[in-house]
Amino acid sequence: MTVIKKLVTLLRGSAREIGESVIDSNATRIYEQEIIDAKHSIEKAKGDLTGVMAKEMQSAREIERLKGEVARYEGLALEALNKTQEGLALDVAAKVGTLEQELEEQAKAHASYALQVSRLKELIKSAEARIREHEREIGIAKTTESVYRATQSISENIGSGGSRLASARESLERIRSRHEDLADRMTAGQQLEDEFGHSALEKKLAAAGIGNDADRTGKVMERIRARQAKPSEPPKPVSE
Repeated sequence: MTVIKKLVTLLRGSAREIGESVIDSNATRIYEQEIIDAKHSIEKAKGDLTGVMAKEMQSAREIERLKGEVARYEGLALEALNKTQEGLALDVAAKVGTLEQELEEQAKAHASYALQVSRLKELIKSAEARIREHEREIGIAKTTESVYRATQSISENIGSGGSRLASARESLERIRSRHEDLADRMTAGQQLEDEFGHSALEKKLAAAGIGNDADRTGKVMERIRARQAKPSEPPKPVSE
């Protein structure tokens, strides 16, 4: 049973974490929808307010009607008294009393309607002000979220670009290293050729004055000097 309870607790914890993650990732959207729902509620409250205001206007008209009836029946009662119709005057007075009772009830109802209208108007105004404030906040939240996303994207791009540049620099260094290695190998090969190859022996013979290439420059100069010392022959006459 303990294992099962722990598994159930684990599932509940996982569900809570998933739920919180979903809520956090969609917090702005949820906030915006809550504002929209609140605006719909205010619109409904305005509709209810119009109903209360209609009742207030109806009660005001009823009050005016009852006042008129009271005044009319009071006049009739006065006429009855003037005509010494005491009994009729009492009946009319009773009617006036009933009308005045209705008038008092309507006055109370009208006052109640007026108070409700005033309170509802204040509540709606306050709610609309809070909604406007929340709408400003959601605008700021959206802008901030966009800035955060842009900053994150820039950071990721810079990081990715930096890693690519580092990789490119590493490749360049490898190419340079390979070129230097090839150059060193060529230099070493030339040194070995100069030291142990056929050209090395020829250079040693030339340095010792032995072989065909020995003192080639000196021989060339001797030939030029010989031509210089030889007198030039006069030009032969042209036969006619």
